[in-house]
Amino acid sequence: MEILDFVMTNLNLLSKLTLEHIALVAVAVGLATLTGVPIGIAITQNERVATVVLYVASILITIPSIALFGIMIPILSTIGHGIGYLPAVIAVLLYSQLPIIRNTYTAINNVSPGLREAARGIGMTSTQRLRKVEIPLSVPIIMAGVRTAVVMNIGVMAIAAYIGAGGLGVLISRGISQSDPRQLVVGAIAVSLLAIVADRSLLALQRKLTPRGL
Repeated sequence: MEILDFVMTNLNLLSKLTLEHIALVAVAVGLATLTGVPIGIAITQNERVATVVLYVASILITIPSIALFGIMIPILSTIGHGIGYLPAVIAVLLYSQLPIIRNTYTAINNVSPGLREAARGIGMTSTQRLRKVEIPLSVPIIMAGVRTAVVMNIGVMAIAAYIGAGGLGVLISRGISQSDPRQLVVGAIAVSLLAIVADRSLLALQRKLTPRGL
């Protein structure tokens, strides 16, 4: 009952922090998608480059989130943005690269050679094949990578509250610092529910974007 009372009393605050959290993750993963998908497509042309890029992305994702936020602070302090929104977005953008690049690379590489040959046979250029054949067929796997990045980084972004980025992590950090289990539990449940809703929503979008017959 105490938790429910807290939610009802602080509904406006909870809504504000939820919107902040969604905005932070959406911007970070959106930018990661805009960069990661082209990188994933580009590295299909060179196996050696692909190995290096995927290795670097794998290293980035193994860095503990609080350590990566800590690294961002002195670097971005030189331009006056050591804490808050920018380091949080950059850190989550970096964390999102591996699932998006890897899934894009895998999807493009797994397009049937027969389909590529058929596209060449009707006179398509490499750009046309990519745009009209390879990318549409790769959408389900690419979207799966985006879903993974979003769900994973909804949790990571909660830690960004410790560097002043806002979001639902504020409730968790306040709950710990004030020894208030209500804020801690509400914050943790809200982050979990947001991850579930985001995953189901992106799954629906993935199915909508998947070409018929796949």
